[in-house]
Amino acid sequence: MNTTQAQGAAASNQSAAPHFDAIVIGAGVAGLYQLHRLRELGMKVRAFETGTGVGGTWYWNRYPGARFDSQAEIYQYWFSEELYKSWQPSERFPAQPETERWLNHVADKLDLKKDIQFNTRITSAHYDEQEDLWRITTADGVEMTAQFLIACCGMLSAPIVERFPGQASFKGELYITGLWPKEPVDLKGKRVAVVGTGATGIQVIQSIAPEVGSMKVFVRTPQYVIPMHNPKYSREDWEKWGSRFHELKKRVRSTFAGFDYDFDAGPWAEKTPEERTEVLERLWNDGSLALWLASFPEMFVDEEVSEEVSKFVRAKMRTRLQNREDLCDLLIPKDYGFGTHRVPLENKYLEVYLQPNVEAVDCSTVPIERVVPEGLQTADGKVHEVDVIILALGFDAGSGALTRIDFRGRDGRSLKEQWSQEIRTAMGLQVHGYPNLFTTGAPLAPSAALCNMTTCLQQQVDWITDCIIYARKHGKKVVEATKEFEDNWVQHHDETAAKTLVVKTDSWYMGSNVDGKPRRLISYIGGVGNYNSQCDDLASKGYPGFAMR
Repeated sequence: MNTTQAQGAAASNQSAAPHFDAIVIGAGVAGLYQLHRLRELGMKVRAFETGTGVGGTWYWNRYPGARFDSQAEIYQYWFSEELYKSWQPSERFPAQPETERWLNHVADKLDLKKDIQFNTRITSAHYDEQEDLWRITTADGVEMTAQFLIACCGMLSAPIVERFPGQASFKGELYITGLWPKEPVDLKGKRVAVVGTGATGIQVIQSIAPEVGSMKVFVRTPQYVIPMHNPKYSREDWEKWGSRFHELKKRVRSTFAGFDYDFDAGPWAEKTPEERTEVLERLWNDGSLALWLASFPEMFVDEEVSEEVSKFVRAKMRTRLQNREDLCDLLIPKDYGFGTHRVPLENKYLEVYLQPNVEAVDCSTVPIERVVPEGLQTADGKVHEVDVIILALGFDAGSGALTRIDFRGRDGRSLKEQWSQEIRTAMGLQVHGYPNLFTTGAPLAPSAALCNMTTCLQQQVDWITDCIIYARKHGKKVVEATKEFEDNWVQHHDETAAKTLVVKTDSWYMGSNVDGKPRRLISYIGGVGNYNSQCDDLASKGYPGFAMR
């Protein structure tokens, strides 16, 4: 075939590619709602999902003990009172299987699955400047085009898989928590190693402790924890929550973190030590994230307040560990303040370490060096022989799900290459240089952290949809954040973050868990209510900073 024939064939293939008004990547909380909103507009839209079913986070994370830590009454969709009332959670913090069933219930109620292509991974999306459309390719080589591309890829959906040399050499069973198999995993009586003590690792450890033969937990960074209070919900309970639907819908959109609780205790400086302790005790006993996100905001910016709140939590943890110095030294944080890292809710996690068949291994001073056929080898040369290795290593948060797709914008620019130098967005909704590409749960929006995700994802979907409606109403085909607007948002984001203690710590909030990742706070910390007001203001003024043509 000569060059002219080849070009002709390529042009023919491109013209034969199916075209959509919009393509949505992902069928989790955001993707389902985005598909619903765009279909309401009469647009030709299709969603693509790597998994075999809906759910996103709640499809992939089926490891032992997986459950969310936002209360069921506010981890909800708010566009339909009837939909809210049609599903009754069994408890305050439902486990993964129930949450996956709920999202399937939503998809079925809205008849969304007919417009979702499952078991399909998007590998590339290149912007065609001549045609003003996106050319999208799947892993099996199928091509399609779309005017608008909305990435609902998830904030914690790019699990860290390859951390240690020699993982493939292990003769036993090795599991990644974020890619847990659907088939049952039998751990009864086995020697198990768990690597990672973040929110996921904690859920795994406390859940499998009663059945394993022995367990070694490799602890690098200890976590402040709050014991979860998880009562069962009756039909009457849910009817009461349902009667508050409109109140809750309004409330979650205005609070600091998108929950129904907020920092209402009053200024720290105006309270006596006894009054402060009363607030902390009350919120501790609530058994939710309220101690973190509804006690005293000064803990995020004032080192003295941070230390006082941290002392309170440390004392609670020390009592539960029966004042065993070896465990307290290893499991209670000393080098960072409460709330500057993700705060896990747990259920008798600390008590696990009091079991005679559980050993906490300090891998902060003696790190894991490699995986060997028999188990894990640490830097002192010791081989920890086990039957099963569970890696709860976390995620390339916020950016990882997007950089694993080959996004190419104007002039062939690569999102992966740009973000390997500096992670930038325009409010987490667009990236300059990538016209008609919208994102939810992306860096520099309230996402991945400090936000009840159903609150924030829905707000972002609604803003994106309203922006598309505005553009179409005014005869515009292309929407792109300007460089000036993006620069201003990045500056505002960084200035807001710099006022807090969070940026002084190393955690996945700052990208510290991924080698070579540019250091920047992944999530906007100015508050969900504040962010939403800024988004509303932009929309009311005709989207200044988002060029349309």
